[in-house]
Amino acid sequence: MVGEVWYVAYGSNMHAARLGFYLAGGCPPGGRRTYPGCRDPRPARRTVPVSLPGGIYFAGESRAWTGGMAFYDPALPGEAAARAYLLDIGQFADVAAQEMYREPGADAGLIAEAVATGRATLGPGRYETLLCPGRLDGLPLLTFTAPWAASEVSWRAPAPAYLDMIARGLRESHGWDADRIARYLLARPGVAGAWDAAAVAALLAGTDRPEGAGLTTDRREVPG
Repeated sequence: MVGEVWYVAYGSNMHAARLGFYLAGGCPPGGRRTYPGCRDPRPARRTVPVSLPGGIYFAGESRAWTGGMAFYDPALPGEAAARAYLLDIGQFADVAAQEMYREPGADAGLIAEAVATGRATLGPGRYETLLCPGRLDGLPLLTFTAPWAASEVSWRAPAPAYLDMIARGLRESHGWDADRIARYLLARPGVAGAWDAAAVAALLAGTDRPEGAGLTTDRREVPG
């Protein structure tokens, strides 16, 4: 098994400071949950903006933010904007455990299965399914999502603080301006029909400030 993997974030963890609470522990601004952090709290070695085949939708009820949560469905049309962080495999295992509301420190058996088969499911929970949508620079890309498809659940609008964090992550990682961020978010199931352009524009008023743009490198696409 490789020693490093790419953790692919497509929701609030596209914002590097937000991911920092998973790595080092603590409670992010606007959140309702305190994270224990990883056994190895170091920041990611590299971070790269990527696009995955498929799409993002919002459903369920977030215990950390309220409102709908972002999930990735590779069967949706289009592309999902995301951000890949290079982590040690143990760090990824601890980030995944926290997303699954489990204690960090589990072994990497589920990761090995996902890398070998493209998919591994620990349980029926909302982020208990690991996907390996490809490789980048020879290392596996790994993300977690729900075990169901977007068409199998009712969509739900995300809370303003959560959508704002995702927007800032898109700005930080992909360098998009507020107009492009708004067009992307307004097309996501769960946002479409629940948020209008004016509300999203007001929410994104501060996203034109570059935040940590020096962390990113060239944009990469993962073949479908």
